[in-house]
Amino acid sequence: MKCPFCENLESKVVDSRPTDEGQAIRRRRECINCGKRFTTYEKVEEIPIIIVKRDGNRQTYNRNKLLNGILKSCEKRPVSMDTIENIVDDIEKNLYNSLQKEITSIEIGEMVMNKLKNIDEVAYVRFASVYRQFKDVNSFMEELKKILDEGRTN
Repeated sequence: MKCPFCENLESKVVDSRPTDEGQAIRRRRECINCGKRFTTYEKVEEIPIIIVKRDGNRQTYNRNKLLNGILKSCEKRPVSMDTIENIVDDIEKNLYNSLQKEITSIEIGEMVMNKLKNIDEVAYVRFASVYRQFKDVNSFMEELKKILDEGRTN
């Protein structure tokens, strides 16, 4: 690490401690050449995930947009905030673990629907109605029939 005072490349670590709830490490260093101390921070490099929208536009992944979409579908439903945050955490973990730099909004929507289907069917239908952009009542009814048929087979 380059000393900010004399620009020497040799330094020694005097103290290390976690910061930001374990997301980074704060290191106190001492320059071997001039003896002055300085602080550095080390954290995992996060590669931004790009979301490819239906119209082909690209935007960086935004946790809050995902969270708000799920919150709207779960409004006035018996789904706790912890459950909603766990859904977002699971989806986020899948996104980052996939090592893909780009993912379609369609894939994310399917992930959300798979999670909501097992938690609250009304929230699932609400999310699906916006996500799938039902053109008419018949397409909406087809989705409801799928849910009812799955309920009968389970």
